[in-house]
Amino acid sequence: MSATVGGVYVTVLLMCVVGGQALDLLRLTAPSENPPSTPTVGCWCASYPNVTFCSWPEPAGSPWTRYVATYSERHRQLVTRPCQLLQPGSPSSDLIPASSPSSKRLWHCQLPRLKLLTDYIINVTAVSSGGSSSHLSSFMLEDIVKPDPPVDVRVSPRDTRSLLVDWSPPPTWTNLDIFPLKYQILYQWEDRGSPKSVNLGPFENTRVELKGLAAGRTYLFQVCAKELLGLGQCSGWSSPVRHTIPKSQRLPLTS
Repeated sequence: MSATVGGVYVTVLLMCVVGGQALDLLRLTAPSENPPSTPTVGCWCASYPNVTFCSWPEPAGSPWTRYVATYSERHRQLVTRPCQLLQPGSPSSDLIPASSPSSKRLWHCQLPRLKLLTDYIINVTAVSSGGSSSHLSSFMLEDIVKPDPPVDVRVSPRDTRSLLVDWSPPPTWTNLDIFPLKYQILYQWEDRGSPKSVNLGPFENTRVELKGLAAGRTYLFQVCAKELLGLGQCSGWSSPVRHTIPKSQRLPLTS
């Protein structure tokens, strides 16, 4: 529906709400205002195949921007489903680990019960009084697998120049028996003011002995996880754990 108000041409798109999700939102287009910026959307599967999220940063200075998020199978594009929106700062949104570090407030939407080996299309539309703009992209679930980082990384001495590093799988990866994970270890140190690092793996177990380490040196250890068959990409690195190997005293042996 269109109308002219005070010499300004206005276009109105009606809103239809089903089950609390807006399929189309009210949109006003006025020449004096700019449309919202296009959402920058990234999707990842944190627990293959059941937990899939898409997220995008909330633009600064746009407090009245609203979003409509839908998804569909590529070969059934006319059958769209609403994505469950989670606003920044909501209790549910705060529980979702970000797929990559971000200082911005993030919108999330959850895509439940996706099929394996199926192409999907995600459509996220930003709507404001200035108009609308949309992000449209496609993905296959197997390409966006990205576990959350491993947890409880622990480092313990074995002898004078070796350490035992062990960790626990990410608790959000709920199908570990069906879809095992493999791991990589990154350890870093500083030598004469220059950073050094070694990346080892993949390992299928959650305990690794590292040998040939230098006495008197402080190391930082981190672990990332990836689906065993190589689907998607490795998780972010776990929080670093620091350990210093003493210079002179002999480290106790452990069983």
